[in-house]
Amino acid sequence: MFIKSRFFHIAQLLLLTIASHTATAEITIVSNAIIYTVDTDKPRVEAFAYENDTIIAVGELKAISKQFSDANTLNLKGTTVIPGFIDAHGHLLGLGQSLMHVDLVGSLNKAEILQRLIEFSSDLPEEQWLVGRGWDQNDWPIKELPTAKDLDKAFPTRPVWLERIDGHAGWANRVAMELVSKNLAGNWQPDGGKIVRDNHGFPTGVFVDNAALIIDKIVPTTTPSQLEEALQRAISKTASVGLTGMHDAGTSKEVWDLLQKLKKQNKLELRVYAMANGISDMYQYLCENGSIIDPDALLTSRSVKLYSDGALGSRGAALLASYSDSPDQTGLLIVSPESLAKYANDAANCGLQVNIHAIGDRGNRLSLDALEGANNATNPGRHRIEHSQIVEESDFVRFKELNIIASVQPTHATSDMYWAEDRLGSERIKGGYAWQKFIALGIPLALGSDFPIERPEPLEGFYASISRQDAKGYPEGGWFPDQRLSREQALYGFTKGAAYAAFQEDIIGSIEVGKKADFVVLSQDIMTVPVEQILETKVLSTYLNGKLIYQSSPLSEIEH
Repeated sequence: MFIKSRFFHIAQLLLLTIASHTATAEITIVSNAIIYTVDTDKPRVEAFAYENDTIIAVGELKAISKQFSDANTLNLKGTTVIPGFIDAHGHLLGLGQSLMHVDLVGSLNKAEILQRLIEFSSDLPEEQWLVGRGWDQNDWPIKELPTAKDLDKAFPTRPVWLERIDGHAGWANRVAMELVSKNLAGNWQPDGGKIVRDNHGFPTGVFVDNAALIIDKIVPTTTPSQLEEALQRAISKTASVGLTGMHDAGTSKEVWDLLQKLKKQNKLELRVYAMANGISDMYQYLCENGSIIDPDALLTSRSVKLYSDGALGSRGAALLASYSDSPDQTGLLIVSPESLAKYANDAANCGLQVNIHAIGDRGNRLSLDALEGANNATNPGRHRIEHSQIVEESDFVRFKELNIIASVQPTHATSDMYWAEDRLGSERIKGGYAWQKFIALGIPLALGSDFPIERPEPLEGFYASISRQDAKGYPEGGWFPDQRLSREQALYGFTKGAAYAAFQEDIIGSIEVGKKADFVVLSQDIMTVPVEQILETKVLSTYLNGKLIYQSSPLSEIEH
């Protein structure tokens, strides 16, 4: 039932309080809220004060008010405050583009996909490609890969290219494939990829991992203005869900230049920790010019994102043994083990943090091998394995021995749990999404979402972390509940843990003196409400550097 709750009045009071601030004010006291600091010495406080963009006092309201008697006040009327969420693994441009392309996430069958495509294409110019993202055959009644024929009748003349939800496969129609200059039939395969073919050797329309580049290369280039619009849309979206920072897992030089432009124009209302997108122009730029370490932690690049394997959903994750539900497949390596080791070593010698995408147990083992070789006296350390999804039991301890950070995405577990055990079997799955196994060994966790593969909402990741259930509460008790995180562990992972993974824990990630004034105001206390109510939490406002960058509408009705 929707009613005007007390949060309607809270939002109005917030706006009145903010409007009362004078233009010359420098110090603001935040109070009358449940404030979680993610500081072990002061985990919960009555108030804090910030001057311009920096926190200057944390503790009891009476003492802070006495110390700063002329300060502005931000009375939050009993709401909850936490440090700004930081997503340790996302794709900023991909999020923005997903807001400009056909959104196929959550589609339950091919008919629904066709309906969305037809509606979206109704006002597209005839010559324009129809591009979308988010399909997942694992959500369909018949869990088979789609084909070009599924699209051809509805789109006989328009090229269609649809990226799978994990970004590791694409689905093309006949028109798109006919624009490829090379013959796609036969038995040849590109390195690190797979063209799915029928029994006669003809392409079905699905291209996995590096094979997708064949179609990607002929999709018309996005203009700089379109890229900038996509980035701005993404930044607006992240603010609305409570994110004040994110780690961009694969930044091109072109996108980096646009981010720099937005920063100079004071339009970059998000902290971006950019990983160079492989051995690319951005990587060469960092190697030639050195890491770009922003003292204000607004736009930083000091790392590179490499790939070992593909994704589990498309059976591209590299496994040490065959897939349980497809004995003739073991997954794909994006590059050879020798190349991965060389790239990691070269990047470390450039002074870069090395972050390797690894899903399968073989992908993770090869990534550990590469990072072991990359650990030398000159590298910055804190190397990361992005996803750290399926790990063979004996390899967990290697994370600790090599000081590797496990960068994981909690909602991947709750999205994959319906079919992951089919892929891996009842024993191998025990090494999957095993967050408490990392924590038990003292291995740092950095939490993220991998948006737009998953939704960018950190509250959904927080819920998945502590429940290991979907939004409907399935399965009862949680999926492998012994691997659930505590609320404190989950909040840490989305704040200070993510900051640590970017060498920024002394600047952001908690509400402490000397740190940036990044914080989020929530409609309820996520640390104490029943688990099943967490997803009802609303982001009321988001502050970056003490500046309000998002405010929910005071006129909206809130579910109560």
